[in-house]
Amino acid sequence: MPQVDEPPITIRLARPADTAALARLRHGWSEENAGAPIEDTSFNEEFAQWFADEADRRATYLAESAGLAIGMMNVVVFQRMPRPAQPSTCWCYLGNAFVLPDYRNRGTGRQLLEAVLGHAQAINAVRIVLAPSERSVPFYERAGFGAASMLMAMTLAE
Repeated sequence: MPQVDEPPITIRLARPADTAALARLRHGWSEENAGAPIEDTSFNEEFAQWFADEADRRATYLAESAGLAIGMMNVVVFQRMPRPAQPSTCWCYLGNAFVLPDYRNRGTGRQLLEAVLGHAQAINAVRIVLAPSERSVPFYERAGFGAASMLMAMTLAE
C-alpha cells in the first residue's frame, strides 16, 4: 500500500499519446527478463505501429504515479462466431501485465487487474484467459483465476 507521502497511483485507458511510455515499459520488461540492456533502434517505431494496429481489439490500461508510467496490462477481445437465436458473445485474453520493480507489491497490479476485469464485464465477456508467469500465479489465484481444464496449446515456434 502507498505510504502517506507517496503520490497516488492512477489507472486509465491508454491513448495513442501514451505509445512512447508503453514502449518504455515494454522495453524495460524485456531487459528485466534478459538480465541485460537491449539495444534495438527500431523498437519504438515497431511498437507504435503494433499499438495502432491493435487499437480496435485491445484495451491497454496504464498505471501512473506523479505523471510517470509505472505499469500496464491489456486485454484482447475475441468476438465469437454468431450462433442462430443466441446473443453475440466474446471472450478476452489478458496479457502484457507489467509493473516497474519499485512499484510492485503496492497494489498497482491489483488496480490494473480491476480495470481490465471491469472492461471485460462491461462488454459482457464470457471468460478471461491468461498465460501467467510462474511468479504471477498466486496473484491471479488471489483474484479468482484458476487452472483451465478445457484449453489446449501447440507450440509452433520458440
